[in-house]
Amino acid sequence: MKIRAVIFDWAGTTVDRGSLAPVRTLERMFAEAGVPILEEEARRDMGIAKRDHITAILGIARVREEWAKKLGREVQPADVDVLYQRFIPMQFECLKQYSKVIDGTPEITATLRTRGIKIGSTTGYTRAMLDVLVEEAARQGYSPDCSFTPGEAGGGRPHPFMIYAAAIKMQVYPMKAIVKVGDTVSDIEEGLNAGTWTVGVSGTGNCSRQVLQDAGADFVIDSVAELMSVIDKVESA
Repeated sequence: MKIRAVIFDWAGTTVDRGSLAPVRTLERMFAEAGVPILEEEARRDMGIAKRDHITAILGIARVREEWAKKLGREVQPADVDVLYQRFIPMQFECLKQYSKVIDGTPEITATLRTRGIKIGSTTGYTRAMLDVLVEEAARQGYSPDCSFTPGEAGGGRPHPFMIYAAAIKMQVYPMKAIVKVGDTVSDIEEGLNAGTWTVGVSGTGNCSRQVLQDAGADFVIDSVAELMSVIDKVESA
């Protein structure tokens, strides 16, 4: 099968090695709310839309127990709204700080283009947040052909809608002519639900090789710099 497009994730895959911007923002936000969270709790559901991510953290038993202990009441739906409104400015404060393009990203995208392969991207960020990264990444040599956020596609990961939107924008089909690349379980689920090939990135983001394999990734690589070996395998199969 000739690969016609690759759809990359952003934080932890092509920019922000270690996916630190969302992790540090979530840690700070919950700490200021009086309920500090562990880094592993911040990372557990990484990749989904940020409001949904906050909801997921509040659903963790330990966090709910600490919330009730510190605030004297159970978590309420309105708490998600309050936390999300606090999260937005905090995230903007640190996005540029954590916008460095990961080594190998400009080179691999240039190589893909010499093969006639289009480049899309999806994220859990809002459009305003992603625009910051798009601008900063362009200065460093990485500019995908298109990018989509959950709000622009009718829903975030693990739904496949952002991938569908990117496929339409790039005019690419069938879905097996597309490779989805990301560093989280939700990235892999997004690709699987869309019917694309899925490649997990274990060395620059959130999840270990084993976790990504267990999520169903077709391939797992350490960084996007290794992607061409996967493309070659798929095209020669």
